[in-house]
Amino acid sequence: MIVVLVVASGAAWESQALAVLAEHPGTVVLKRCVDVDDLLAAASAGQAQAAVLGLESRGLDADAVARLAAHGVRPVAVVADEQAESGLARAGRIGIASVLPVSALVGLADAVLAAGLGPRPATPPPGQGVAADDSSPGAGAAEGRVIAVWGPAGAPGRSTVASAVAAELGRRGRTILVDADPYGGSIGQQLGVMDEVSGLLSAARLATAGQLEERFSTVQRGLDHRLSVVTGLPRPDRWTEVRGGTIEHLLELGRTHGDVVVDTGFSLEGDPAGDLGGRPGRNQLTLGALEVADDVVVVGAADPVGLSRLARGLVDLREVLGDRPVHVVVNRMRPTLGWSEKEVAGMVAGFARLAGLSFLPDDRTTVDRALVAGRTLVESGESALTKAVASLVVALRVGVPA
Repeated sequence: MIVVLVVASGAAWESQALAVLAEHPGTVVLKRCVDVDDLLAAASAGQAQAAVLGLESRGLDADAVARLAAHGVRPVAVVADEQAESGLARAGRIGIASVLPVSALVGLADAVLAAGLGPRPATPPPGQGVAADDSSPGAGAAEGRVIAVWGPAGAPGRSTVASAVAAELGRRGRTILVDADPYGGSIGQQLGVMDEVSGLLSAARLATAGQLEERFSTVQRGLDHRLSVVTGLPRPDRWTEVRGGTIEHLLELGRTHGDVVVDTGFSLEGDPAGDLGGRPGRNQLTLGALEVADDVVVVGAADPVGLSRLARGLVDLREVLGDRPVHVVVNRMRPTLGWSEKEVAGMVAGFARLAGLSFLPDDRTTVDRALVAGRTLVESGESALTKAVASLVVALRVGVPA
């Protein structure tokens, strides 16, 4: 007999799942949990062997899966049919081996039996334990650095570069990726994170209540044991819900847990009307992130329009940062444009004080493969682009050009 815990967060499939489990002679439902915290509390009693949960459940990450394993509980995730492929990728990243689409719920009891009767580790799997997550301040690691990724209008690849840099840093130590674009976040979609509640908006509410520090882990979604993401605004108009000082508090708190990479918006303009109304301007998320950052990475596209925007953007950025050096990344560099890296470097050097200059090759195949699978570039396999990102990260960490 396999004892089962269920957490469905009110999903439409819950009643069918309960019926399937109730009808099977080999399974019995111990408790319907209201959320992942309730699930972990029930699992700690040591009476269950399996858990059926919605993959979109808030707080479900690698750390939660590791805690279940520590209590001898094996998870079986249920995912919507239309999200089956990306759901399988996400489940694998956080350590869930058994995934069922809603259309296959008739086989849920068999999946639970297979999971519950399998070998159960007495300790969390290597690399997925609570200690590896290192999510408590002062856990022994040196304070991390905040890296803000900015770029002018025109989609030069800010979010792609930010997620790639965060993933590469995640191979080396604890890293948090924050989506702070006030015009609508895309990091969660890029990485296949199915989150009904924005991590950024949750952080804003907790900061207002003075609870962000103690509940910092709840605003993150774990991609693996070293990399987590704070998802951005679900709609552009919800930037008004993020009060002044929130992003600064979030990033300063994040650096006590490891390195932080923050994806920002494109605009650096102030908002006098917003100030008169008693609330921060829309671009305060970007400006606040730049103010807190230890390193600023400026992304520009390698084509003529992109380079022109980059040049103007560097001038505008200097008004915000003063004489602080920046690391410029020329993205989608390709030989068909007709100029060399040396020629581009000469142009860029005239508009900013450079901490470094890196070139990322135009590798649409690698980027598309990662996007379709909901994975980071690092997970998509080695390529010229991933090698260039690794060199960029080395340059950021040691302070020399890549």
